[in-house]
Amino acid sequence: MSAEETQVEANATDLSTPKPAGPRRPHWAMNFLGVGLLIALCYYGELVLVVILISVLLAFALAPLVDLLQLLRLPRGLATFAAVLLLAAAIGGIFYYSYNQAVEFAQQLPHFASKVRADVMRFRKQAESFEVLAPEHEKGVLNVHPTADWTDILTRGFGSLGTALLACSFVPFLTYFMLTWQHHIRSATVMLFRLENRHTAYVTLGLISAMVRSFIVGNLLIGMALGLVSTTVFSLVHLPFFYFAGFISGFLSLIPYLGILLAVVPPIVVGLGRLQLHDFLIIFLTVVGSHLIALNVLYPKVLGRRLQLNPLAVTIALLVWGALWGGAGLLLAVPITGAMKIIFDHVESLKPYGAWLGE
Repeated sequence: MSAEETQVEANATDLSTPKPAGPRRPHWAMNFLGVGLLIALCYYGELVLVVILISVLLAFALAPLVDLLQLLRLPRGLATFAAVLLLAAAIGGIFYYSYNQAVEFAQQLPHFASKVRADVMRFRKQAESFEVLAPEHEKGVLNVHPTADWTDILTRGFGSLGTALLACSFVPFLTYFMLTWQHHIRSATVMLFRLENRHTAYVTLGLISAMVRSFIVGNLLIGMALGLVSTTVFSLVHLPFFYFAGFISGFLSLIPYLGILLAVVPPIVVGLGRLQLHDFLIIFLTVVGSHLIALNVLYPKVLGRRLQLNPLAVTIALLVWGALWGGAGLLLAVPITGAMKIIFDHVESLKPYGAWLGE
């Protein structure tokens, strides 16, 4: 056999022999489809997911209290029941106090409503003087411009009041069972992964738990501090219901970046018709200064080690989750994004995304 025939036969053998397939790289279209399905799931499953996530946050927040009660020789079920009951009593007391303050404010509203109306009319006339003349509309044609109420945006997905109350009624039960079955849920979740990945899953779950607990406790402490400062300043300028508006403003200021706008609303609404311009200036400077100190000093000290997210990632998260879930999305955007970063940091293929979210 000639050399050429031998080479042709070798080539034919190589072509007929199947080569071992290398690792398949994920296609970008499949990744895009998966992200789209997740977004659709979050959008259409808003009610269920929000209730579950709020229950998870409350369970993480109450876990130290349950452990403390267990040190007093209480069974875990009884300790969990006592912790949930204390939380329900605290929330009920806050709502009862807030409702009484709102009723008292509504009763006193007519006393200065006329002055507020006069101020509004004066500003309206000034605005009309600067109004640009619009082109004439067709005679006899009525133009209707539909508007969306901001409350509909914030409460979108919860439907009627009855649906919202039904959904909220599941929160204490979910929180109770998450606490009583805490160790079982964690170990069972770890067992869902392969043997070589279980240690990473266990560490990741621990870091997420510590992050969420630090987030809740840190926000509570910072909110109380901001509320105390706001209440003190509001009392010095003789703002009506300063003790009520101060703590609401303080906790609204906790919302990253958007809080600086939301926190000035309660004192301005309460002070209309009663305070002078320099009083509003003091209130505005107090709210802005408190928000900047909380964002640049208190947050890095309290949450910086657990929650290492850059401002751009937080802003995009607020935009995305706010668009998906409204007010609940603004509340849950930061802990969800923080948990995503922890997961990305412990999955080799997702580490670049975790680095993008980080500082």
